[in-house]
Amino acid sequence: MKTLKTIILFFCVGLTVVSCDFLDKEPTKLTPEVYFNNASEAASFLTSVYAPLAAQSFYGNDYMKLVAGDDLSHYGGGRNPDTSGAIACNNANSSSPYFSNLWINLYSGIDRANTFLENIDKTPEISDKIREQYKSEARFLRAFYYFTLVQGWGDVPFKTTSTNSVTGLDIPRTDTQVIYDFIVKEMDECSDNLASAADLGYKPGRISKSAAWGILARVYLFRAGEHFRDKTNGDATAIKEYFSQASTFAQKVMTQGHDLTDNYWDFFIDICSDQYNSTGKNESIWEIEFAGTYTDEVRAEGRIGNIIGIKCPDFSNDASLIGAQDPGYGYAYYWSTPKLFELYEKNHDIDRMNWSIAPFTYIAAGKTGVTAREFEIGKLEEVKKQYWNKSYSYGKGDPKAKTGDYEKTNADSKNNYSRACGKYRREYESQDKKKNKNYTSLNFPVLRYADVLLMIAEAENEVNNGPTPLAYKCIQAVRNRAHIDPLPETLDVDEFRQAVKDERAMELCFEYTRRFDLIRWGEYVKNMNELAPRAQRAENWTGGDKYSVYTYFQITDAYNYFPIPDSEMAVNKAITKNNPGW
Repeated sequence: MKTLKTIILFFCVGLTVVSCDFLDKEPTKLTPEVYFNNASEAASFLTSVYAPLAAQSFYGNDYMKLVAGDDLSHYGGGRNPDTSGAIACNNANSSSPYFSNLWINLYSGIDRANTFLENIDKTPEISDKIREQYKSEARFLRAFYYFTLVQGWGDVPFKTTSTNSVTGLDIPRTDTQVIYDFIVKEMDECSDNLASAADLGYKPGRISKSAAWGILARVYLFRAGEHFRDKTNGDATAIKEYFSQASTFAQKVMTQGHDLTDNYWDFFIDICSDQYNSTGKNESIWEIEFAGTYTDEVRAEGRIGNIIGIKCPDFSNDASLIGAQDPGYGYAYYWSTPKLFELYEKNHDIDRMNWSIAPFTYIAAGKTGVTAREFEIGKLEEVKKQYWNKSYSYGKGDPKAKTGDYEKTNADSKNNYSRACGKYRREYESQDKKKNKNYTSLNFPVLRYADVLLMIAEAENEVNNGPTPLAYKCIQAVRNRAHIDPLPETLDVDEFRQAVKDERAMELCFEYTRRFDLIRWGEYVKNMNELAPRAQRAENWTGGDKYSVYTYFQITDAYNYFPIPDSEMAVNKAITKNNPGW
């Protein structure tokens, strides 16, 4: 495999980012023999196992270009995606570097975990408890990297030993079910020796028991719907057991001191401002850290809030402009579809709507920084009753002078159902100093408690052929926090199933779960194709056809999988064919 050969050649490069101590000792060579001499070196090597999470090919940037194209979000930025390379959502192919870079990065993480597990027992001066905790973290991360591979590609090469030679690396694809068996076993067993979220001070940058159980529940849910990708019926008994296991492990998370924040936006203000569960509710379970304040974490720069965030003019070249004058440059590549807009409207869900899909953009009257926010019609007064006192405001608005906070005057704006993702807001990032144009310190939420509650609701409904009291309790908690009406407790299995799907859309949009939710429900291709004609007509969809956006919704069954990268197939002769349709 080219991947594994690349790991050997560049392994040292990846580790030098997180290992100043090693650089002082041995700047040109990195091998296990010289890297497990004490507890500090072992901890540093474990950090390198975490590092692929924050890489530009993963949560740092490119991953969203592969998975953000769903029925709730689309490319809506100011560049032609066909010529600028700005987006890959459902427009990439097997030669795309987005696929090959992610593939290489994931296998790099796997190989680092394998190396760590093979050598950690050699380390002196480390307690048995810490040694087992470290092992468990590495095992979980290895399993998570494999899960990410399986979600994207299905059958993939499988290897649980480190790579020490560039020969003998033509490795065939392993059946998905075999890898699933490995993933669930590893995640379940490693949870015994992981620290609890409480032990970690509810700082979510490191893997806790809560994170392991919550992600394991997600694995079981995806496995339950795996058969939809290949249009098979699946084993009904096995599927029911997968749902049962999902409920079991998600319920374990309920015992760990997590709860929902009082306001929906409280959670996101935290991840945008280098805070960790500041409200005491401990909703955040696992985040990817980008230059955060938690010093034990991987230090890296991401693009959260920059390419996925609120549109804002570029004042990065003027160091004197900080705070409200420069809330942070945003390309605003990812926008809502009318489907998401209408779902919020149907449920009278203005709290999540006005945070998740931005009701305003930043406006500048000249070269002196941002001077105003231009709101969609009817939204200014709503926001004044929501997160107004926690956000930048610009005074009384004057639309003609482009100053203050004001609403659009064009009545046609009422028909614009496409708005930029507003979950990740750079105004909370380093408010007292200059922000980088493109790179941010905003963390990315991999798992939060609201997701866990909705997984329980879904799984309980499927296991029991209808919603249980626990299923209602979980989904109602999420809806209560959003201040929308509770569901009637008379729903049948199909009605409740749809209610969960809608709730996950409103609660978790732009958190990279939707594409895989649709795949495991067998709805991805259908839901995308249904939006294509509407995008082409630009119906309630400003700019919907501006850059042929509708083509991103004209997909086939091939898009249930990622293509095996051409670069991998060129060197790994044991992979003889790509995924169907690629």
